[in-house]
Amino acid sequence: MLAEGRNVQPLYIRSGLLWEAAELAQLQRFLAAVQTPLLQGLQILDLPVADLYGPHWSITGNNVPDASSTDDAVFLPGRNVLLLAKAVIWCQLHNAHAVALATLGSNPFPDATADFFASYEKVLTNALGGKVAILRPYAEVSKKAVMQLGRHLPLEWTFSCIRPVNLHHCGQCNKCSERRTAFSDAGMADVTQYEREQPCIA
Repeated sequence: MLAEGRNVQPLYIRSGLLWEAAELAQLQRFLAAVQTPLLQGLQILDLPVADLYGPHWSITGNNVPDASSTDDAVFLPGRNVLLLAKAVIWCQLHNAHAVALATLGSNPFPDATADFFASYEKVLTNALGGKVAILRPYAEVSKKAVMQLGRHLPLEWTFSCIRPVNLHHCGQCNKCSERRTAFSDAGMADVTQYEREQPCIA
């Protein structure tokens, strides 16, 4: 969007999840690396979920899904419902006509389907009395393709880990494993700083 000459307002929804301090630190580095006059300052919105998620691993850090776990182990109930509600209301109040998020075509969860986004956009439009489009530029794109599209960007400042150590990728969780695979599949060097080497899985 910046390359297309569009103004971009980054939004970060802070919910009190295990990885957010590390994720936010990396995000700020990434934004600094791609800074242009069209990129606005980061806006942080608070939407705590501890009262909803309770003892969920994303809050407590207990039994965080590791590299051997399946995709359904990392499901966060209602994640996109919550993120979009806060983001779209902010956009409506600040005269922004679209909000973009980077869900991929491979996302298996019920709040990441085309039907969900179309229906939710209508609900939010009716509720707010104004149109805020939900954009999903990577909805039909594979993770490998996204990596290749972004090879010119500072991908070392992107963040994937769900159990960070010392603000770095842990190297052993489900998402670190997925990250390593994505770099490998895209034929790109992985310059991520991992706290631990890749685990051996029998």
